[in-house]
Amino acid sequence: MKLLIQRVNSANVNVNSEIVGKINKGIVVFLGISKEDTYEKLEWGANKLSKIRLWESNEKGFDLNINDINGEVLIVSQFTLEGDLSKGNKPNFAPAAEYEMAKNYYEKFIELCKSNNLSVSTGIFGADMKVNLENDGPVTLIVEK
Repeated sequence: MKLLIQRVNSANVNVNSEIVGKINKGIVVFLGISKEDTYEKLEWGANKLSKIRLWESNEKGFDLNINDINGEVLIVSQFTLEGDLSKGNKPNFAPAAEYEMAKNYYEKFIELCKSNNLSVSTGIFGADMKVNLENDGPVTLIVEK
């Protein structure tokens, strides 16, 4: 599982010119599921998102988490995160989970995030999505388990 996390001031995702998910201040999470992933990894990732400190208080940097700032989360499925470019220039997507597994894990990840008291909005799994975001910082991290 790979999470590409971007701290944002706002973001939305469009499918067929219609906004299907939208957040204000928070994080956009691009989620890649591999064939090797487990439910335990999903639980770990959802827990990590609820605790990761990406915002500054007046006293010091990076000491507030998403719940501390009443932030929101936009989760977008992103199988290309599992692409392998170690050989040649064309991505090899063999490490990515098959469609049904990836969809089930994506939906489970969303449930786990919500159970961690995160305000979650999403894209549509498998759709051709256009993601618009305003980076804050920018702050971008890759989280893997």
